[in-house]
Amino acid sequence: MSVKSFTRGGYPLTANCFDELVHDDGSVRPPAAAIARFIDKHGATELCQRQIQLNQTISDMGVCFTLYSDGSNIDRAWPLDVMPRTIPGSEWQRTSAGLKQRLTALNLFIDDLYNDQQILKDGIVPAELVLQSKNYLAPCQGISPRYGVWANICGTDLVRDGTGRFLVLEDNLRVPSGVSYMLENRTVMKRVFPELFADSTIYPVDDYTHQLWRMLASLAPRSSDVPCIVLLTPGIYNSAYFEHSFLAQQTGIELAENTDLFVEDDIVYLKKLHGKQRVDVIYRRIDDVFLDPQTFRPDSVLGVPGLIKAWAKGNVAIANAPGSGVADDKVIYAYVPQIIQYYLGEQPLIDNVETYLCLEPKQRSYVLANLDKLVVKPANESGGYGILIGPRSTLAEQQQMAAAIKANPRNFIAQPTLNLSTAPTLCDGALEPRHLDLRPFILQGKELYCTTGGLSRVALTRGSLVVNSSQGGGSKDTWIINDEV
Repeated sequence: MSVKSFTRGGYPLTANCFDELVHDDGSVRPPAAAIARFIDKHGATELCQRQIQLNQTISDMGVCFTLYSDGSNIDRAWPLDVMPRTIPGSEWQRTSAGLKQRLTALNLFIDDLYNDQQILKDGIVPAELVLQSKNYLAPCQGISPRYGVWANICGTDLVRDGTGRFLVLEDNLRVPSGVSYMLENRTVMKRVFPELFADSTIYPVDDYTHQLWRMLASLAPRSSDVPCIVLLTPGIYNSAYFEHSFLAQQTGIELAENTDLFVEDDIVYLKKLHGKQRVDVIYRRIDDVFLDPQTFRPDSVLGVPGLIKAWAKGNVAIANAPGSGVADDKVIYAYVPQIIQYYLGEQPLIDNVETYLCLEPKQRSYVLANLDKLVVKPANESGGYGILIGPRSTLAEQQQMAAAIKANPRNFIAQPTLNLSTAPTLCDGALEPRHLDLRPFILQGKELYCTTGGLSRVALTRGSLVVNSSQGGGSKDTWIINDEV
């Protein structure tokens, strides 16, 4: 198929899937009108040429991510497709409100869990699910961070069902990643398609780093016009180190490893060339249990001894707070609609994907009998690892998953195999539909903020539902188009 036929009925729509740019009858959705005009005017050759220009820009800018393979770290250029994803602004207003509602309720939930546990006493969420979760950290009991907010930065994964309705696939509340690529995607696309930005009213995303700094500064325990904020990274060999260095540079905060910090009299200090500087806020990009070898894992070589005690005394803020991952558990995810109703007295503005809990005998029986139809996920994995996609699995893989579920039913959930939405993607010189999801980023401190759009991740293999870059996925710039002008 030629690129020009994108607007002339030749684009091969995927059955029972919502396409982000094209209606079922082949006509272009209004937010994609400028893109369609560009393709009709310039055709395949120019679009392919822009992809080459885009790839070169990414290489020149050094935008990369790290893969682990056979014990080695491999840096690869960030995969960005030349075709953007478009969403009408009116729809995004509703979506943004739902994301803010969800994070507000989740933070009330976490604060309750580590203090009064009223939601457990009222039987809304079974106590054993929480207290037996590996992400429930007993040393955090009795602590309430500033504003009662534990998850200050959240990356919520959204998908569309076959009707085009946004659903929440999962919440990422511990160390959510990917926002740097959202920002870099926009920078690259503005260089490659300046005429499209002149031809459309596209909401900007570049205020994120300012909003991130404001949120982090609002957590500071001391009154200061310019608090000392540090981004704590595991170091250069971490797969997300590009993002760590990018965010530190863009927000003007210190990038530090654990050896750059120390605790003295329950105060955290940053080592400087000429002495030390008290740290007010730590934006940590290290998993909870590695933060402090005195409190959590004694074998951690990434943490800062005494950090948790300093945090518990209110002498330093940590974002996200240790223990916030208790609400990151995919089993807890199934209870988020009830959590929203319990704390806010509201119905969820964005629904969950239907979810089966393998710890429940009846639901477990259904899952085991339908492994060939369902997507089965471990409760606490990320990056797309450990997942069984039933319709694309072998009998041996299904048998292996069945054994794992029977051995530890608490550790698994299952969901229907969704017809994820598609978007035109440039593949070998032709536009073909590829499945994708969306990860917006929500900030909560003194105030709430949601990005205009987010990181759209796309499965580059035909028919694949795996969008993770670590497993061959790519990305798209997400354009929220003002449709009220």
